[in-house]
Amino acid sequence: MAHDTTSRHDAPPPDAPEPGKAPVDTVPAGTGAPDGRLNRELAGLDALELGGGTRGRTLERAWSAVWPIITAVLIGLFAWQVVVWSGWKPSYVLPGPKDTLPVLWDHVTTSSFWSAVGLTMQRALIGYAVSVAFGVVIGALVSQFRVLRRAFGSLITGLQTMPSIAWFPLAIMLFKLSESAILFVVVLGAAPSIANGLIAGVDYTPPILLRAGKVMGLRGPNLYRHLIMPASLPSFVAGLKQGWAFAWRSLMAGELLVIIGSTTSLGVLLAQAREFNDAPGMISYMIVILIIGIVIDQLFGVVDRAIRSRWGLDD
Repeated sequence: MAHDTTSRHDAPPPDAPEPGKAPVDTVPAGTGAPDGRLNRELAGLDALELGGGTRGRTLERAWSAVWPIITAVLIGLFAWQVVVWSGWKPSYVLPGPKDTLPVLWDHVTTSSFWSAVGLTMQRALIGYAVSVAFGVVIGALVSQFRVLRRAFGSLITGLQTMPSIAWFPLAIMLFKLSESAILFVVVLGAAPSIANGLIAGVDYTPPILLRAGKVMGLRGPNLYRHLIMPASLPSFVAGLKQGWAFAWRSLMAGELLVIIGSTTSLGVLLAQAREFNDAPGMISYMIVILIIGIVIDQLFGVVDRAIRSRWGLDD
């Protein structure tokens, strides 16, 4: 009978794989190795943590944008009240916040007030849209043709600096007391600023970009559309913002001077409050006009920040 001469120590270990088979992971349970379920749970916790961080950053950005406005409003109200306390003018001429804010609330809760705001905003949007159209066309032509630049460059700047109210006698003579008279002055007040913004943006377009665009085959309108307009966008947006400021001021002056039939707008309400010596009502309408201007400015700020972020200028 033959004896097995293989030593016990030479035998393969129990966990060794059979010849021709891949090794199998035989880590015992309870040793802390992550399995599929544990990986999923950890991923869920990571996602939850990241989500909470995102929400926290969103709230932080919102608060950082809101608290300066709240602080400015509180400082303004306090300064206003200090002037009233000083006794510089009697309360029926210069009422304080506690007399004006309730009147403002009474106004904003009536439908007639919002009808007046709607008419004013309709005029503002129409006038501003026409101003943008004229400003873009004039700015594009003047920036591209040197002869037009020499002929009309200084004229555009002169029109921009001319007070809008100086145009109303001519507007009333040309268009009588009509919507066209108001639109005429709004366009003359806003279009030069928009045109100058576009001209400045084109002037500061790097020459290397223009050469690169021409090498790539951009000519005429395509060069303007695909290269010059994107490159001049920051200055153009600044011109649009300034144009809105001029349009808004021109519109308010127009509504105070040009009263059309029985229409009611913010300017008409302001003029009526002045005629009836309603100081709280007059100041409340002025506050509404100020708030609308601030809201529009914030919208332009959103566009400006988006451009800065796209250009890598916003930290």
